[in-house]
Amino acid sequence: MTAVPNSLDDPTATRITAGETQAVFLPGHGMLGISLRHQGIEYLRRNEELKIFAEKNRTAGIPFLFPWANRLAGFQYEVAGRGVTLSPHSPVLRYDDNGLPMHGMMWPHLAWSLQDATADTLTASFDWSHPKCLVVFPYPCRLTMTATVAPASLTIETVLAATSDIAVPVSLGFHPYVGLPGVPRQEWRVHLPPMRHLALDDRKIPTGVAEPFGGLDAPLGEKDFDDGFALLGESATLSVATGSHRISVDLLDGYPYTQVYAPHGKDYLAFEPMTAPANALISGNGLRLVPPGDTFRAKFRFRIG
Repeated sequence: MTAVPNSLDDPTATRITAGETQAVFLPGHGMLGISLRHQGIEYLRRNEELKIFAEKNRTAGIPFLFPWANRLAGFQYEVAGRGVTLSPHSPVLRYDDNGLPMHGMMWPHLAWSLQDATADTLTASFDWSHPKCLVVFPYPCRLTMTATVAPASLTIETVLAATSDIAVPVSLGFHPYVGLPGVPRQEWRVHLPPMRHLALDDRKIPTGVAEPFGGLDAPLGEKDFDDGFALLGESATLSVATGSHRISVDLLDGYPYTQVYAPHGKDYLAFEPMTAPANALISGNGLRLVPPGDTFRAKFRFRIG
């Protein structure tokens, strides 16, 4: 396998290609996706200063969020008879502006093992059994991620296998930062399907109330999104487009929730696949359990053009 240059000097960096589409992942750094190009155009954002982001536990590119996506409302949770008290100052966790745990154990601290790589497909795995992992999430499991490119698309499938005698709660997700070239953010046109909008408190924690959302097909303009949604069906497509470019995120299997993140003044947005709403490990809302010996699968896809 030819070495792929990267700013983190990760020797496991792997490029997969199909036609004019290519993607680069770093198994040695959390299976982080750092590039998605089509016809020479880069569609990922927040992928330029990876060393700084790694030092500061910041999300970048296509980060995998585990064992929880988005925020927790506090530092204690109990699921399947096991209680956890998280540190408010852990070097492997990230905290939001209110000091709440956010996005799980961060990618710089998780070295995945490269299992297989072909021209267009990459598979890596991570054994969640190390003490540094179990102190955060005491549910042994094995994670396997497969990324596959096809012309103008990238599909990511994640499999969680419960490897111990205790059920594993599933609250994982992704936070892909995408952007479009050559056109100001205000002119990007956002398409969101009808969903249910999750009411959030002032800490951006779901209150448990959800209201109908009729969808959106409009320029982003000065809008500022950090909103949670529940899908109406088993799949959905969210997209952003200009006159000549489009990138869509298809929530295919296992992701009945999503967060739409589009901070004002930034050249990116995120359509975040989520298996459960924010704070599910504490609230229990939308939280699924994988019984011992069973597996859980989830899949989403980027489409370009």
